[in-house]
Amino acid sequence: MVTAAAPAPRSTRPVKYPSEFYVNLVALIVTILVVHALYVSWITPTGDEIVAAEQARLKADPDYVPQRSFFLVINATEQEVEIIHFIWALLILGYKAVLVRRERKLLERELIHVPEGIKVLPEDAKDYARQLEGLPDQDKSSLVVRALQRTLDRFSSTRSIRDSAETSKAVCDSEADRLDSGLAMIRYIAWAIPAIGFIGTVRHIGDALLQAHKAVTGDITGVTSGLGIAFNATFVALMLTLILMFFLHQLQQAQESFVHDTDHWIDQHLIRHMQVR
Repeated sequence: MVTAAAPAPRSTRPVKYPSEFYVNLVALIVTILVVHALYVSWITPTGDEIVAAEQARLKADPDYVPQRSFFLVINATEQEVEIIHFIWALLILGYKAVLVRRERKLLERELIHVPEGIKVLPEDAKDYARQLEGLPDQDKSSLVVRALQRTLDRFSSTRSIRDSAETSKAVCDSEADRLDSGLAMIRYIAWAIPAIGFIGTVRHIGDALLQAHKAVTGDITGVTSGLGIAFNATFVALMLTLILMFFLHQLQQAQESFVHDTDHWIDQHLIRHMQVR
Protein backbone atom coordinates (compact mmCIF):
# COMPACT_ATOMS: atom_id res chain seq x y z
CA MET A 1 0.00 0.00 0.00
CA VAL A 2 1.45 3.31 -1.08
CA THR A 3 0.87 6.22 1.27
CA ALA A 4 0.51 9.74 -0.05
CA ALA A 5 3.41 12.02 0.62
CA ALA A 6 2.80 14.64 3.25
CA PRO A 7 2.41 18.15 1.85
CA ALA A 8 5.45 20.34 2.16
CA PRO A 9 5.15 22.86 5.01
CA ARG A 10 4.50 26.39 3.98
CA SER A 11 7.31 28.86 4.40
CA THR A 12 6.87 31.11 7.43
CA ARG A 13 9.65 33.43 6.40
CA PRO A 14 8.48 37.03 6.89
CA VAL A 15 8.03 39.25 3.88
CA LYS A 16 10.99 41.58 3.52
CA TYR A 17 10.46 45.10 2.31
CA PRO A 18 12.75 46.15 -0.54
CA SER A 19 15.43 48.73 0.12
CA GLU A 20 14.50 52.36 -0.42
CA PHE A 21 17.04 52.71 -3.23
CA TYR A 22 15.28 50.12 -5.41
CA VAL A 23 11.87 51.51 -4.48
CA ASN A 24 12.97 55.01 -5.51
CA LEU A 25 14.51 53.73 -8.74
CA VAL A 26 11.46 51.69 -9.75
CA ALA A 27 9.15 54.57 -8.84
CA LEU A 28 11.18 56.94 -11.04
CA ILE A 29 11.21 54.59 -14.03
CA VAL A 30 7.46 53.90 -13.81
CA THR A 31 6.69 57.61 -13.42
CA ILE A 32 8.78 58.56 -16.46
CA LEU A 33 7.14 55.90 -18.64
CA VAL A 34 3.57 56.73 -17.60
CA VAL A 35 3.87 60.53 -17.74
CA HIS A 36 5.76 60.53 -21.05
CA ALA A 37 3.21 58.15 -22.57
CA LEU A 38 0.40 60.51 -21.52
CA TYR A 39 2.20 63.47 -23.05
CA VAL A 40 2.91 61.70 -26.33
CA SER A 41 -0.56 60.22 -26.75
CA TRP A 42 -2.82 62.88 -25.27
CA ILE A 43 -1.46 66.09 -23.73
CA THR A 44 0.93 67.23 -26.47
CA PRO A 45 -1.40 66.57 -29.45
CA THR A 46 -4.31 68.25 -27.67
CA GLY A 47 -2.18 71.21 -26.67
CA ASP A 48 -0.81 71.67 -30.18
CA GLU A 49 -4.32 71.67 -31.60
CA ILE A 50 -5.41 74.33 -29.11
CA VAL A 51 -2.36 76.48 -29.88
CA ALA A 52 -2.99 76.28 -33.63
CA ALA A 53 -6.64 77.20 -33.16
CA GLU A 54 -5.83 80.12 -30.85
CA GLN A 55 -3.18 81.51 -33.22
CA ALA A 56 -5.60 81.28 -36.16
CA ARG A 57 -8.24 83.20 -34.23
CA LEU A 58 -5.68 85.80 -33.14
CA LYS A 59 -4.59 86.40 -36.73
CA ALA A 60 -8.18 86.73 -37.87
CA ASP A 61 -9.15 89.01 -34.99
CA PRO A 62 -6.39 91.15 -33.41
CA ASP A 63 -8.72 91.97 -30.50
CA TYR A 64 -9.29 88.33 -29.63
CA VAL A 65 -8.11 87.35 -26.13
CA PRO A 66 -6.67 83.79 -26.03
CA GLN A 67 -8.35 81.47 -23.54
CA ARG A 68 -6.31 79.86 -20.78
CA SER A 69 -6.41 76.07 -21.07
CA PHE A 70 -5.10 73.33 -18.82
CA PHE A 71 -3.40 71.65 -21.77
CA LEU A 72 -1.67 74.88 -22.74
CA VAL A 73 -0.39 75.39 -19.20
CA ILE A 74 1.30 71.98 -19.00
CA ASN A 75 2.18 71.51 -22.69
CA ALA A 76 5.96 71.93 -22.60
CA THR A 77 9.04 69.86 -21.85
CA GLU A 78 9.77 71.66 -18.57
CA GLN A 79 6.25 71.06 -17.30
CA GLU A 80 6.54 67.37 -18.14
CA VAL A 81 9.78 67.12 -16.18
CA GLU A 82 8.22 69.00 -13.26
CA ILE A 83 5.24 66.63 -13.17
CA ILE A 84 7.56 63.61 -13.29
CA HIS A 85 9.51 64.92 -10.30
CA PHE A 86 6.30 65.73 -8.45
CA ILE A 87 4.73 62.28 -8.90
CA TRP A 88 8.05 60.59 -8.10
CA ALA A 89 8.25 62.53 -4.83
CA LEU A 90 4.68 61.59 -3.94
CA LEU A 91 5.46 57.89 -4.48
CA ILE A 92 8.49 58.14 -2.20
CA LEU A 93 6.43 59.94 0.43
CA GLY A 94 3.75 57.26 0.19
CA TYR A 95 6.29 54.48 0.65
CA LYS A 96 7.78 56.16 3.71
CA ALA A 97 4.30 56.71 5.14
CA VAL A 98 3.56 52.98 4.74
CA LEU A 99 6.74 52.10 6.64
CA VAL A 100 5.86 54.45 9.49
CA ARG A 101 2.33 53.06 9.69
CA ARG A 102 3.63 49.48 9.73
CA GLU A 103 5.99 50.18 12.61
CA ARG A 104 3.35 52.16 14.51
CA LYS A 105 1.11 49.08 14.50
CA LEU A 106 3.74 47.31 16.62
CA LEU A 107 2.94 49.73 19.44
CA GLU A 108 -0.50 48.11 19.61
CA ARG A 109 1.02 44.70 20.36
CA GLU A 110 2.29 43.30 23.63
CA LEU A 111 5.89 42.81 22.58
CA ILE A 112 6.99 42.02 26.14
CA HIS A 113 4.63 40.78 28.83
CA VAL A 114 5.11 42.59 32.13
CA PRO A 115 2.03 42.09 34.32
CA GLU A 116 0.85 45.07 36.35
CA GLY A 117 2.49 45.11 39.76
CA ILE A 118 5.44 42.98 38.66
CA LYS A 119 8.87 44.59 38.86
CA VAL A 120 11.60 43.99 36.32
CA LEU A 121 14.93 43.31 38.01
CA PRO A 122 18.34 43.41 36.29
CA GLU A 123 18.46 39.61 36.58
CA ASP A 124 15.20 39.37 34.65
CA ALA A 125 16.30 41.55 31.73
CA LYS A 126 17.69 38.64 29.71
CA ASP A 127 14.46 36.67 30.12
CA TYR A 128 12.44 39.57 28.73
CA ALA A 129 14.96 40.02 25.94
CA ARG A 130 14.34 36.42 24.85
CA GLN A 131 10.71 37.34 24.20
CA LEU A 132 11.96 39.75 21.55
CA GLU A 133 14.22 37.16 19.91
CA GLY A 134 11.18 35.14 18.81
CA LEU A 135 9.79 37.98 16.73
CA PRO A 136 9.99 37.91 12.90
CA ASP A 137 13.06 39.49 11.35
CA GLN A 138 11.13 42.42 9.89
CA ASP A 139 9.82 43.24 13.39
CA LYS A 140 13.27 42.98 14.95
CA SER A 141 14.50 45.82 12.74
CA SER A 142 11.73 48.16 13.91
CA LEU A 143 12.42 51.06 16.25
CA VAL A 144 10.45 49.83 19.24
CA VAL A 145 12.08 46.37 19.23
CA ARG A 146 15.59 47.79 18.83
CA ALA A 147 14.99 50.29 21.62
CA LEU A 148 13.58 47.61 23.91
CA GLN A 149 16.54 45.33 23.23
CA ARG A 150 19.09 48.08 23.89
CA THR A 151 17.26 49.18 27.03
CA LEU A 152 17.14 45.66 28.48
CA ASP A 153 20.81 45.04 27.65
CA ARG A 154 21.76 48.31 29.31
CA PHE A 155 19.72 47.53 32.39
CA SER A 156 21.26 44.09 32.67
CA SER A 157 24.84 45.37 32.42
CA THR A 158 24.66 48.64 34.43
CA ARG A 159 21.76 47.86 36.83
CA SER A 160 20.79 51.52 36.44
CA ILE A 161 17.25 52.62 35.62
CA ARG A 162 18.48 56.08 34.66
CA ASP A 163 21.04 54.72 32.19
CA SER A 164 18.38 52.43 30.70
CA ALA A 165 15.98 55.34 30.19
CA GLU A 166 18.74 57.41 28.59
CA THR A 167 19.58 54.50 26.28
CA SER A 168 15.97 54.27 25.13
CA LYS A 169 15.85 58.00 24.48
CA ALA A 170 19.18 57.89 22.61
CA VAL A 171 17.91 55.15 20.29
CA CYS A 172 14.74 57.14 19.57
CA ASP A 173 16.71 60.32 18.96
CA SER A 174 19.02 58.48 16.58
CA GLU A 175 16.02 57.13 14.69
CA ALA A 176 14.53 60.62 14.47
CA ASP A 177 17.75 61.86 12.88
CA ARG A 178 17.77 58.93 10.47
CA LEU A 179 14.18 59.56 9.40
CA ASP A 180 14.89 63.25 8.92
CA SER A 181 17.96 62.55 6.78
CA GLY A 182 15.85 60.11 4.73
CA LEU A 183 13.79 63.07 3.54
CA ALA A 184 16.82 64.61 1.80
CA MET A 185 15.72 63.35 -1.62
CA ILE A 186 12.25 64.84 -1.17
CA ARG A 187 13.75 68.18 -0.17
CA TYR A 188 15.99 68.06 -3.24
CA ILE A 189 12.99 67.43 -5.50
CA ALA A 190 11.09 70.27 -3.81
CA TRP A 191 14.05 72.52 -4.71
CA ALA A 192 14.50 71.08 -8.20
CA ILE A 193 10.91 71.61 -9.37
CA PRO A 194 11.01 75.45 -9.08
CA ALA A 195 14.52 75.44 -10.56
CA ILE A 196 13.24 73.55 -13.62
CA GLY A 197 10.39 76.06 -13.87
CA PHE A 198 12.80 78.98 -13.89
CA ILE A 199 14.92 77.27 -16.53
CA GLY A 200 11.83 76.88 -18.68
CA THR A 201 10.92 80.53 -18.16
CA VAL A 202 14.34 81.73 -19.22
CA ARG A 203 14.46 79.39 -22.22
CA HIS A 204 11.07 80.39 -23.58
CA ILE A 205 11.66 84.09 -22.97
CA GLY A 206 14.74 83.70 -25.14
CA ASP A 207 12.64 81.96 -27.80
CA ALA A 208 10.10 84.79 -27.64
CA LEU A 209 12.80 87.41 -28.10
CA LEU A 210 13.94 85.64 -31.26
CA GLN A 211 10.50 86.42 -32.69
CA ALA A 212 10.77 90.13 -31.85
CA HIS A 213 11.56 91.06 -35.48
CA LYS A 214 8.15 89.70 -36.49
CA ALA A 215 6.45 91.89 -33.89
CA VAL A 216 7.80 94.96 -35.70
CA THR A 217 5.78 93.96 -38.75
CA GLY A 218 2.67 93.47 -36.62
CA ASP A 219 2.82 89.68 -36.11
CA ILE A 220 3.04 89.26 -32.31
CA THR A 221 1.81 85.67 -32.15
CA GLY A 222 5.31 84.24 -31.80
CA VAL A 223 6.22 86.62 -28.98
CA THR A 224 2.98 86.13 -27.03
CA SER A 225 3.10 82.36 -27.46
CA GLY A 226 6.69 82.17 -26.19
CA LEU A 227 5.98 84.42 -23.20
CA GLY A 228 2.87 82.43 -22.32
CA ILE A 229 4.78 79.15 -22.24
CA ALA A 230 7.59 80.81 -20.29
CA PHE A 231 5.39 81.95 -17.43
CA ASN A 232 3.41 78.71 -17.44
CA ALA A 233 6.58 76.80 -16.59
CA THR A 234 7.08 78.80 -13.40
CA PHE A 235 3.37 78.74 -12.57
CA VAL A 236 3.17 74.94 -12.73
CA ALA A 237 6.41 74.57 -10.76
CA LEU A 238 5.25 76.79 -7.91
CA MET A 239 1.86 75.08 -7.69
CA LEU A 240 3.41 71.61 -7.58
CA THR A 241 5.94 72.72 -4.96
CA LEU A 242 3.20 74.07 -2.70
CA ILE A 243 1.36 70.74 -2.82
CA LEU A 244 4.54 68.71 -2.36
CA MET A 245 5.69 70.71 0.66
CA PHE A 246 2.31 70.17 2.32
CA PHE A 247 2.62 66.38 2.07
CA LEU A 248 6.28 66.55 3.09
CA HIS A 249 5.43 68.36 6.32
CA GLN A 250 2.59 65.91 6.98
CA LEU A 251 4.99 62.97 6.70
CA GLN A 252 7.60 64.71 8.83
CA GLN A 253 5.00 65.34 11.51
CA ALA A 254 3.90 61.69 11.39
CA GLN A 255 7.50 60.51 11.79
CA GLU A 256 8.18 62.81 14.73
CA SER A 257 4.94 61.72 16.40
CA PHE A 258 5.83 58.05 15.86
CA VAL A 259 9.25 58.43 17.48
CA HIS A 260 7.78 60.33 20.43
CA ASP A 261 5.04 57.71 20.93
CA THR A 262 7.62 54.91 20.79
CA ASP A 263 9.69 56.52 23.54
CA HIS A 264 6.55 56.97 25.63
CA TRP A 265 5.46 53.36 24.96
CA ILE A 266 8.78 51.98 26.24
CA ASP A 267 8.55 54.16 29.32
CA GLN A 268 5.04 52.92 30.12
CA HIS A 269 5.54 49.22 29.27
CA LEU A 270 9.06 48.64 30.56
CA ILE A 271 10.99 51.41 32.30
CA ARG A 272 8.33 52.19 34.92
CA HIS A 273 8.37 48.52 35.93
CA MET A 274 12.12 48.48 36.50
CA GLN A 275 13.47 48.18 40.01
CA VAL A 276 16.91 47.70 41.51
CA ARG A 277 17.24 45.80 44.78
